[in-house]
Amino acid sequence: MRTLVIETATAACSVALMEGGTVIAQAHEIVGRGHAERLIPMIAALPEGGRASHILVDCGPGSFTGIRVGVAAARGLALGWGATLSGYSSLPLLATAAFASGVTDDLAVVMEGGHGEVFMQGFTAPSAGTGPFASLRPEAALAALGGRVAVGNGVRFLLALEPTLDVQERLPNAADAILLPPHLAALEPKPIYGRPPDAKPQMIATMSA
Repeated sequence: MRTLVIETATAACSVALMEGGTVIAQAHEIVGRGHAERLIPMIAALPEGGRASHILVDCGPGSFTGIRVGVAAARGLALGWGATLSGYSSLPLLATAAFASGVTDDLAVVMEGGHGEVFMQGFTAPSAGTGPFASLRPEAALAALGGRVAVGNGVRFLLALEPTLDVQERLPNAADAILLPPHLAALEPKPIYGRPPDAKPQMIATMSA
């Protein structure tokens, strides 16, 4: 089965085609906030326009806008191609890639979360999170790190507090989805935002005469 992977949860925008346990094509760019402009051209540049029988999309946590762009594109392509669709989380993706790169000890994925906070989750193995992720102030994340290797695009917030930390600064890459255990690539394809939205519905009070 050929799978198209879509990754837009951070400043990176990446896509990959996987088939038979192999990545057959990929593209990875740092776009900042330009996911909406770059994603579809990147997919179109893949072999056969990226067409696949299954689509796998990063559901977050990460950038609110980036996540929405990726999930919307995945849903639209799945509908148009008659493809199946599932999701994965950026946190175990980063953990899996770090373990594959040679990290042997426990680690914590630390991703930029917004409003000065970071998303943090510990891992003892690629498929074994030590608990649910949390959105924390950097000071709280540093206290919870407990000497583990910190991996992700949020490590700079911890380095500002403790420059001697053992860190790997990295962004999610669609091609690394080839490393995910099947159960981590079978999430419901809907956004995982990680923290409540900033805007709240306006409460309208009605007054009787």
